[in-house]
Amino acid sequence: MASTSLDSAGLAAAQKSLLRWVCGAFALACVVVLLGAYTRLVDAGLGCPDWPGCYGFVGVPSSEEHIARAESLFPDAPVEAGKAWMEMVHRYFASALGLVILIIAGLAWRRRASGVPVKLPLALVVLVCVQGAFGAWTVTLKLWPQVVTLHLLGGFATLSLLWLLALRLGLGSRWRAPPRVRGLAMATLLVVIAQVALGGWVSSNYSALACSDFPTCHGSFWPEANYAEGFDIFQDVGPNYLGGQLHMEARIAIHYSHRMLAMVVLVLALLLAWRLRQNASPLALPLAAAMLVQFALGVTNVLAELPLWVATAHNGGAALLLLVLVAVNYRARQLTGPGATNE
Repeated sequence: MASTSLDSAGLAAAQKSLLRWVCGAFALACVVVLLGAYTRLVDAGLGCPDWPGCYGFVGVPSSEEHIARAESLFPDAPVEAGKAWMEMVHRYFASALGLVILIIAGLAWRRRASGVPVKLPLALVVLVCVQGAFGAWTVTLKLWPQVVTLHLLGGFATLSLLWLLALRLGLGSRWRAPPRVRGLAMATLLVVIAQVALGGWVSSNYSALACSDFPTCHGSFWPEANYAEGFDIFQDVGPNYLGGQLHMEARIAIHYSHRMLAMVVLVLALLLAWRLRQNASPLALPLAAAMLVQFALGVTNVLAELPLWVATAHNGGAALLLLVLVAVNYRARQLTGPGATNE
């Protein structure tokens, strides 16, 4: 009995210590996701035409001599200090996040005998390395939409896995969700992931302003659109995709598809929130609130013609909705504790 008590105390101490690092990494990941969205929205994704430096420098060239050298090396990319610094700040924060994730994985490996999760931190290390590669390709392939979208998904995946790791280490231990909602919760999560991917496709193809009215698009519930071009994932690599390369009909197809899937997300998320409320789950209200705020931000983006702060908040809202759904799915799969048994 004494040995068991000591083992439990050791596990709790190891989890608590690791949880502090994970919460710090999660906060940093939130900043990285929002900085990435802001960088994209202000067209600073190519603020530095090379990677990992900026015009061949560790920071942004500022002196006349350095600027002249930079523009001689990259004659097609004149130095715009504001955009370059925006891009570099994003890189600095992303690099810091990668370092913290490496520390977390090292700590988890050292304390694996205590029973702390190890596979998830190691998976995060792999993911952050892949993210680094996509960050480089985003620049070298000049904002190729496929790479930009995958890079965005990788950022959301990193955020979600850090959140899941925090949950596994004891964060929100009083949050409950009944096993009976498992199917609906998983379906909602998968549709939201698809919607995030589609949102990335909207952004990377500059389709957010393809429709300026709501709920119709150019006065029609079925606007003229080119879905074949809009969802052609075999676009050529090579041109500079800043500003987009698609015709308006293709952009309308992307935008309107995102809008239609948003309606599916709205119905599923509110239905799931209602089911959670019926079972007295504390996750019901956060889910409903996150969904309604995100929907309102999306509509505002259209009617107000994409204000920068609203568009950035819309990215943050998508992350928040995803995180709530991760929590719901995780708790619905725990078979112990109050409210976690089938009736």
